[in-house]
Amino acid sequence: MSNTNDQAIDVNFLLSPQAVRHCAEKILDLTIKDQTHFRYHPEKMPAVVDYVLQVIRENYPELNIPFHSRWGHFRAGNVDRTLWLKKRIQHLDPLEQARIKLDLVIPSVLLDAGAGNIWSFKEESTGKIFQRSEGLGIASFYLFIIGYLSDDLDEPLQATDLGLQTLSREALSKIFQVTERNPLVGVEGRLQLIQNLGRTVAEKKNIFPLGRPGSMVDYLKTKYGMKITGPQLLRAVLDGLGDIWPGRLQVDGVNLGDTWHYDKIPGGLACFHKLSQWMTYSLMEPLMEAGFELTDVDQLTGLAEYRNGGLLLDRGLISLKDPKLAEVSHSPDSEIIVEWRGLTVSLLDRIGQAVQKELHKNPADFPLAKVLEGGTWWAGRKAAKGLRPDGSPPLKIQSDGTVF
Repeated sequence: MSNTNDQAIDVNFLLSPQAVRHCAEKILDLTIKDQTHFRYHPEKMPAVVDYVLQVIRENYPELNIPFHSRWGHFRAGNVDRTLWLKKRIQHLDPLEQARIKLDLVIPSVLLDAGAGNIWSFKEESTGKIFQRSEGLGIASFYLFIIGYLSDDLDEPLQATDLGLQTLSREALSKIFQVTERNPLVGVEGRLQLIQNLGRTVAEKKNIFPLGRPGSMVDYLKTKYGMKITGPQLLRAVLDGLGDIWPGRLQVDGVNLGDTWHYDKIPGGLACFHKLSQWMTYSLMEPLMEAGFELTDVDQLTGLAEYRNGGLLLDRGLISLKDPKLAEVSHSPDSEIIVEWRGLTVSLLDRIGQAVQKELHKNPADFPLAKVLEGGTWWAGRKAAKGLRPDGSPPLKIQSDGTVF
């Protein structure tokens, strides 16, 4: 791409939720015109919405649904580990409590890409075994609580630029219980993200003034006061953390993050910002607890990941033109995966709107982030378990630990 004044506008657009929706809608249009690897079956939409509503009512009969975020994984197995942390920091002022919570959750989200079908984590205190996102979440919780992300032994409950940069593969593998018999997909990729986070935090003092990921709180307060919109928070995440992603597209030195070449749409780029949006959702709870007001959360999109995307395939809302493509592995930058992710975002919008209508909720009170947490993510997992004993996604993805 050429370095023009217009390009700066394009970069701003590509780093927005509007761009994610725009790309997703283009991919849905192409699918309807029979120009992708998928077919769309709109007649299946009512049944899929009913399935999601059933899961929502099973999980949250009172409809008291939190945002879809990392904090739910810290409470897996009916054990609210966040209470342990809150008890240890309750004497601190609200802003420092928020910094600590962000120090925990930012690295935790970065460590969340798909774990594979074999890996599991056994929690010593409960004896419970967790896999996939819950296992990764709980393991990362202990990584933080024990002090592996701090360079100060006297202050274990923090993540510091130096502590993140010097995290070793041995320490990560030890806490995550990685062995030959318990392999974790993408260990090197995860470690690189955490070390890159440390370097970015050290370099970007304007966004991380205290040399900690959690000091993004100070940047937000200075820039926006105590009232922040969903898109503003996403942009802070993209500006602050964009440089950590390895080998991705860049324009004028700006890393475009979860953005991929896709020649079938105007501009030739498709962006999803899956981890960045999930990061954004995961920052909201501690920010609100610190007194920030979050608005326009409904402008953020659904997450283009394999649980939501798996729901669409497993419940027949979309189907592969060539079923044999489900038997081979695909890289994240492949056409079929870009199309699957685009369809996931566009159809999550439609599912979300139908769910809101059925529950008599408006988008401001019941944004997509609640539809994801209450229903679609869990519905995707339930559908996968019903079809495949290991609960694996319907498409095989070559994960490097930094996308899914």
